[in-house]
Amino acid sequence: MKLLVVDDSNIVRSRIARVVQSGALGEVTLIGLARNGEEALRAARQAAPDVVTMDLTMPEMDGLACIPALLTLHPKTRILVISALDDKSTAIRALRLGAHGFLPKPFSDDSLRLALAGLLEHQR
Repeated sequence: MKLLVVDDSNIVRSRIARVVQSGALGEVTLIGLARNGEEALRAARQAAPDVVTMDLTMPEMDGLACIPALLTLHPKTRILVISALDDKSTAIRALRLGAHGFLPKPFSDDSLRLALAGLLEHQR
């Protein structure tokens, strides 16, 4: 499984990468870290991700714009939105655009592992 992490916060990107690289999720390979939707689309064109963690609020291209663009490139990619926006309407909008799950910030390592494991189960 190939994972792409998309978040404008270096701290959040590093934390997700650390959890994935700890081996807690089994055979998941981190294929890239992107700071915004533009970088995410470039990375997705180079190495089709199976799973993407996606922030919603980012400069240049936000998550709500990136989700449908990413799914146009790779329709089978599963997207977990990780966002501080705990506004239910925004989460619902992301899910309607094609995201497969939502994890609010701040999150624990355990809740991240569980959310990603759930998406990976559906991917296999």
